Amino acid sequence: MPLESLDLALRAAAIALLAVLAVSLGRDLGRQWSGRLAIALALGAAAHALTFNIGGAAAPSLAVAPLIAVATAAIVVLWLFCRALFDDGFAPRWLHGLIWLAVFGFSMISCLVLGPSGHVRLVIVANNLLALGFVGLALAQTVRSWSVDLVERRRRVRAVVVIAALGYGGVNALLQIGTVGGGASELANVINAAMLLAVVGAVALMLLRVGAGDVFAVETPRAMAVSEAAAAAATKAGETVANRRLVERLTRLMADERIYRQENVTIGALATRLGIPEYRLRRLINSELGYRNFSSFLNSHRIAEAQAALADPAQAEVPVITIAMDAGFQSLGPFNRAFKAVTGVTPTEYRRMRRSAA
Repeated sequence: MPLESLDLALRAAAIALLAVLAVSLGRDLGRQWSGRLAIALALGAAAHALTFNIGGAAAPSLAVAPLIAVATAAIVVLWLFCRALFDDGFAPRWLHGLIWLAVFGFSMISCLVLGPSGHVRLVIVANNLLALGFVGLALAQTVRSWSVDLVERRRRVRAVVVIAALGYGGVNALLQIGTVGGGASELANVINAAMLLAVVGAVALMLLRVGAGDVFAVETPRAMAVSEAAAAAATKAGETVANRRLVERLTRLMADERIYRQENVTIGALATRLGIPEYRLRRLINSELGYRNFSSFLNSHRIAEAQAALADPAQAEVPVITIAMDAGFQSLGPFNRAFKAVTGVTPTEYRRMRRSAA
């Protein structure tokens, strides 16, 4: 088979698989931000599959330029997708939309203005350096929040998903930069298309084997209470009884010693205090208490303490930031966001409401 035909076949297969993924995710997870971002990423990847040309230096046509811009801006979606995947409470804000529009607009200007004016090499290098920057941001998000994930299956699955996507994004950008101006390479395009199909296929296979719900499910914590499933199995001996005792020990430890107040407290340190392996504590907090993220577990205790302090008439004159710091938060911004996510109001509004009700 000629390389050109093989290239087209690989691209077509990747696009078809991406379309199936987008439809499946839209049906099952269209109401969740992580699911929506996954759909947008699939569509951006399909645009990339249609338009990439390793080594090519010709200015794109007016019809192709929007697709190239969507493909370029997909790297912003990858960054946001990683944030949503690793932080169950993340929701995109208007600023993220502006960043996407800025990258999209820059790519459009590059295609329609800078490229035709003889700056194709500069355009390709600039766009791919931009892509590498967002790949770095996504990788930083992956590494930074890896340790706080409590869902074992999700930790394994999204490692494959993210590393594969980041690996392809980085390799593609480097190929584009390294071969710019050297003439379109059929072999390089075939290799790139095969890599893209392999990544998409790996993601689809993992989601089929594990289920999208395990990766994208919304956190439903039951603060310091045994889950319904555990309660229904309370008559079982062995692990269920041991887990319930561990939950009681964990509850006492958090209530009596208030470990959540400590700076940079880790799940490993907490497991050491309980005398159990870290993986078992992850499973305990996830399956018995309903938390998918260790930071959410800690913040639930911090918010509870802050609520009590804000409702206490004796602390009416204590600044909100002091209450936040005493509860274990390191700055006011994260405290305000976490507090509003739990209560629906800001700390100041909560204090005012409780004062009015008294």
